Formats: sequence, structure tokens, C-alpha cells
Amino acid sequence: MIATYAVLRIKITKELRTEIEIQASPERVWQILTDLDKWPEWNPFIHHAIGMAKAGEKVDITVQSNSKEMTLHCTVVKVEPNRELCWKYHVALPALFQGEHSFVIEPLGENRVRFLDREIFNGWLVPLQAKDIDTHSRRGFVAMDQALKARAEKR
Repeated sequence: MIATYAVLRIKITKELRTEIEIQASPERVWQILTDLDKWPEWNPFIHHAIGMAKAGEKVDITVQSNSKEMTLHCTVVKVEPNRELCWKYHVALPALFQGEHSFVIEPLGENRVRFLDREIFNGWLVPLQAKDIDTHSRRGFVAMDQALKARAEKR
């Protein structure tokens, strides 16, 4: 008897997205966003980042979500100056849990932008993390967005 096995390929995806308007130029927001060494000074959610905001580079970030702290080893996949920074990571195996985090700056006028903070989660463990993503991670995104706004608008 010949046994056949099929690999079940179900894409389990969840998206988290927040946005905020900032009264600052795209260049000002970009400068703050890509100066990863200074994130501990202002960022309450991703409170530690080591690496460079350059495509192909590795960036290690430490995220504070609820009472848990987690370090993620990311790879920068997109850098569009004054427009978008994006990195990817996975936990254990990519099929179990992976994320793609994008920070997008949309010009709205002179010295005014919309900042989009977006992450797409994929993998078998996403349903187990959905509640934490909707609550703690969302709060972290909002706190980071507000802190970025405050820093960018500070004169």
C-alpha cells in the first residue's frame, strides 16, 4: 500500500494597522524613525533597536507588550527614504509565526503627514495570538505613534 501525504497549506493572516497625523515634514519623521539608536529615548513599545535602517540589514528589536518583553530578529526588506521602512521576522519557523512591519509616511501638505503603522502576521500560531494582537499590540502601536508625533512636533 502506498500512502500519500498532502501538506495542508492554509494561509492564516491577521493585520494590525494604526495611523496618526503629524504636524511635521516627511524628512523630520523619517529622521526620527530611522535613527534606531535613539528609539529608547522616545519609543514606549519598541523600546530597544539595534541595527541599521538599510535594505538587507539585520535589526534586533525588543518589544514591550503587556508585561511581556520579546526580542525579534528582523531583516529590513524595504527602505524608501521619507516614505517607508519595512522589516520581516519570524518566530521559530516561518510557518508558525511571522510578521512584516511597515512604517509608512504619507505627505498631506506642507509640514503635515499621515503616519501608518502596519503589521501583517502569518502562520499557524496567529489564531492563538489574535487576542494579544488586538489588545496589547494595538495599544503598543498607538503609544508608539503618539510618541513619534510628540517627538516630531517638538520644536
